[in-house]
Order: sequence, then C-alpha cells, then structure tokens
Amino acid sequence: MSQQWNADPDLTDRGQGGHRSGLRPIWAGWIVFACVIMVILGTFDAIVGIVALVQGGYYIAGPEYTLVLDLTGWAWAHLVGGVLVAIAGGALLTGAIWARVVAVLFAAGNALTHLVFLAAHPLWSTIVIALCVTVIWAVIVHGDEAPSRGAW
Repeated sequence: MSQQWNADPDLTDRGQGGHRSGLRPIWAGWIVFACVIMVILGTFDAIVGIVALVQGGYYIAGPEYTLVLDLTGWAWAHLVGGVLVAIAGGALLTGAIWARVVAVLFAAGNALTHLVFLAAHPLWSTIVIALCVTVIWAVIVHGDEAPSRGAW
C-alpha cells in the first residue's frame, strides 16, 4: 500500500513552518465522497425539478400534502436547489472554508426540501435526507482534511 494512504500519526503532524506534509490523510476520502454525493444529488434534484415542471402529473400529492408551495413551486425549488447543491459540491473540492460552509448550508437545505417533499416520493426523499446528513457529517468532521489541488 502506498505511504500516501497510510494513517500514520505523522500525517497529522505539522512540519516546519506549521504546514502539513505533502501526504494526504486517510480521512480525505470522506471529503471526496461528500463532493461526489453532492454533485450527484444536485443533478438528480435538478432532474426531479425538470420532470415536475414538464409532467405535472408525475408526482401525485393531494392538496392536504402541499406545504407553503404547490407542486410547481417545489419543482422550481428542486431545480434551483439542485443546481446550487451540485455547484457547492464541486466547490468543496477546493478545500476553502467558504465552500465548506456553503456545502453544509446547501446540504441542510436540500434535506429540508426533501423532508417537505416526502409525501410526493417518500423512499427517495428518505435516502436523500440520509445522504445529506452523511455529507454534513463528513464536511464538519473532516473538512479541514480536504485534498489540495496539487495532490490530485
């Protein structure tokens, strides 16, 4: 196994000048996972929004299940939110603090959107909420271990 992926204690030690060594910590994989999941979820949400806009009868939810917005409003929320989540997932690869904050906020917003949209497609919304929680955990716990661009 390559030394780059070992979880030796010296990976977290800071070298001279307070900078990390050039080796990537083993936990950096969680950040890459969060990036990929956010891009995938954002793309799927945008598709859900487009489908709901084009074929309004695809998602069946009675008037008692609409909360704040009608189906068209939630379609636009999914479309715009999906694009923003995908962009935030891509920005997360930069390792910037602002990208981590934005990624956590958009993942939380995506989870809330799916919580409200639960009546329209319960299984998919439950899966998305679980993945959003996993992304939030990965970014908060392991966000400072994001791989730098030079490591790719």
